[in-house]
Order: sequence, then C-alpha cells, then structure tokens
Amino acid sequence: MRLHEFGKENAPVMVLIHGVLTPWQIWKPQVRAFEKDYHIFVVALSAHTEESASEFVSLEAEVTEIIRELRAHDVSEIYALCGISLGGVIAHEIWKNASLPIKHLVLDGAPLVPFPFGSGGFMTKNYINLIHRSKKRDPKVIASFKKNFLPEKYLDSYLKIADFMTDTSMANIVKAADTGNLCTTVDNKSKILFLHGTKGNEILSKNVGKLIKKAYPETEVICFKGDIHCYKAIYEPEKWVEIVKQFIS
Repeated sequence: MRLHEFGKENAPVMVLIHGVLTPWQIWKPQVRAFEKDYHIFVVALSAHTEESASEFVSLEAEVTEIIRELRAHDVSEIYALCGISLGGVIAHEIWKNASLPIKHLVLDGAPLVPFPFGSGGFMTKNYINLIHRSKKRDPKVIASFKKNFLPEKYLDSYLKIADFMTDTSMANIVKAADTGNLCTTVDNKSKILFLHGTKGNEILSKNVGKLIKKAYPETEVICFKGDIHCYKAIYEPEKWVEIVKQFIS
C-alpha cells in the first residue's frame, strides 16, 4: 500500500481510494479539482502498486495499514473520505473503525452486502484468468479493457498492476469485497453520500443504497440511471466532482 500526496498542507484532509484492478491515477481529475482547497491522499492499495510487488492480505490488514500511514502523515481527522467499488468497502471499514473522525463519507458503488451464493468463487476464477491473460498481453483482453473496463489512457498502469498481481492477492481481494458488509450499528457522526448506477452488477449497490438509507436516514443516495459501475467517477469525473463538491461544502 502506498499514499500519494497532493494539495495544501494544513488544509482539510481528503482521502481517495480506488477499486479492484484500477490504478490510483483514475483520481487525477479529482485531484486537480480539489487540490487548491484540500490536503489530498490518494491510496494505491496493496497489490495495485506499479513500482514493485506487494500482497493484498485481507480487508482488515489493508484498513489497519491505511490508518497507520495516515497517522504517520499527521492526519488526525478526515474531512472527506471517498471510495469507489472495493475502495468504498475499505472506506466503510475505516469509518466503522472510528479511530479517525470522518466528517464526510462518500461511497460509490460499494458492494456492502454479501455476494450471491457461489459467485465469489466464480469471480475469483474469472479475475485470475483475466490477470493471467493480461500478463501475456492477450489481444482480446486488451480490446475488452478499452471497451468495457477503463479509459484507454489507463491501460499501461493497469498492465503494470496485472504484472505484479498474484493469484493469492486476487483471491484475497475478492474475499475482502465479499465480506465488508454494511454496519448498521455505528454511532454515526458523519454526513454520508452513497452513489450507484443501475446496469450490470449495480443491483448490489442499489440494495446497499436502500439499506444504508434505512440504517442512517440522513444519508443522501443518488442513483445514476443507465450508468454502469462507478461510471461517473471514472468516465465523467467532472460531474462526479460537481456532486461531491456540493455535498462536502
């Protein structure tokens, strides 16, 4: 795990956490939008660092390491904690941990409910197969990446992540996404924003939106009809920034 630091020291702290097989660079548009007013830490999760190999051990270990690193950077309070997909699961765990006060929690497409029975194993096999084919630079995988996963400008960063990714890390990542279920008993003092789309596997996030609103009625839930998983954050970051900026101001 590694923190990338931007913005103004002594300004309110913003933390951004990416999703599965997604490079930290997807947050660059958000960094440019917020760095004048915030001290920003962009997390590069374990097994997603491009400079050298690292193992993703567990959800708990990742949360512990992120909190430790933030404290090492003299962070005592987080003004805005934002996570997409798996990053949302991790952000939720940091919020649940409560060792760092969090004023605003932004979760986008966070699957905070158990996966359908048997789908975790299926997803693990698919992801491991994808990684193996990516290491070989399979043309079909490259074409699919450009069409269905991330904008082409992130391809090189993704391939560096794939080159270092191990089967064990991939299995642990899927397990982390499957076990970070919504906690409904937090004595919540944060403002919460939950974002989700409606296509594909967003049915899980849609269910989370209903559950989090029931558990914490003050939560603001925004549904992007017709959007796939985390589409606004990745493909239309200016719209994502506009929504989040209004929420945290």
